[in-house]
Amino acid sequence: MQIESTSDEQSSLDDQQIQRIRRKSISVLAAGQILGGLGSGATLTLGSLLIVNVSGLDELAGMAATMNTLGAAVMALPLAMLAQKFGRRVSLSTGALLAASGVTIIVASASLRYWPLLLLGMLVLGTGSAMNLQSRFAATDLSSKSTRGRDLSVVVWSTTIGAVIGPNLFEPGEELAQFISLPPFTGGFLIAMCAQLIGVLVYWAGLRPDPLQIAQQRAAVHTQKAQLRRRGWNILKNTPAARRAVLTVALTHLYMVSMMSMTPIHMQHQGANLTLIGITISIHIAGMYALSPVFGWLTDKAGARTIIFAGQALLITASILVWIDSESHTVTTLALLSLGLGWSAATVAGATMISGAVGISERPQLQGTSDLCMNLAGVLGGLSAGPVLGAVGFQGLAVVLLIFAMLMIVVNLKANSSDAVYD
Repeated sequence: MQIESTSDEQSSLDDQQIQRIRRKSISVLAAGQILGGLGSGATLTLGSLLIVNVSGLDELAGMAATMNTLGAAVMALPLAMLAQKFGRRVSLSTGALLAASGVTIIVASASLRYWPLLLLGMLVLGTGSAMNLQSRFAATDLSSKSTRGRDLSVVVWSTTIGAVIGPNLFEPGEELAQFISLPPFTGGFLIAMCAQLIGVLVYWAGLRPDPLQIAQQRAAVHTQKAQLRRRGWNILKNTPAARRAVLTVALTHLYMVSMMSMTPIHMQHQGANLTLIGITISIHIAGMYALSPVFGWLTDKAGARTIIFAGQALLITASILVWIDSESHTVTTLALLSLGLGWSAATVAGATMISGAVGISERPQLQGTSDLCMNLAGVLGGLSAGPVLGAVGFQGLAVVLLIFAMLMIVVNLKANSSDAVYD
């Protein structure tokens, strides 16, 4: 029986009904993440190759990930505000629809051979990344502190299915693009557009009743203007645990984007073909998502700080592997796997810490601010990675990134057991 999302009925739901809605919401969010993951590989791999193909400039390769990340940063707070006012259903459906429109711009710009418009398309497509990030937080709307890490990580993990399949659809996608006379490297984006449009229907039909609205009603929270004036920046100013978590997630993302965005071009210069590059990115994305339930379970059991330290150790391992032998495709693939695992551990633990740092009335604002910081850090990483690569090479880039791992370790050493954790 469908439970309507009216205020009176939501406030009278018993624990058993809440748990049913929680499980249903997580299933819907997981399905949406699978669809969103189909587009991840296209953006990360085909995006850099498409920009170089259209512009003829290798130095613009990192702009695919940069513009996608910038788009996610730009849309983080607007999507959070939509969620705060109208619920996750409206926010996530809107994000998926905007992401699909970005693919239309990308294909049109590739046909016109006009790379500035291509960058705009990548920017709009970044809305999908912002939506995917919000989905992981949405999984915790009805969670308790003992299940928060697990619930969040299950949704993160579901991205693995689409993200690993996506890059392996590059060749069929290219055949499709060639058959309908579209430019090279656009076929994967068509697959991403179809997946996002299906995602719109999944979120719109599936998130009934809305988990965030139920959580707000249960806490007797109403989206009044007085509450909306308390922005995420004020929360960060007054909540040390939130500051540490947001900084950790942001710097981890910077680390990952910097190394990952330069890998396709580095491998291409080392003689790798599109299939090998696609396999490497698939393995990297599998590392980002496949073990996230393990990291979520460990976060609930061992604590977020412990798993954050484990994540930094894996990031450091990735840099060491690249430094040892960057010319080997096998070593590069192993480094990208370690990079993905480190990102997963630190991001799952950090996001769990963010959701537990404040009460439900302030979570959407803090979560949106966290996503904004995370993606701005990714933009910085994408913009700086190219010049660093040109100056000191792929090995030098890996060594420079070690600075950020050391900083994250120092910041989290200052954490203490007095940090509040909210249900």
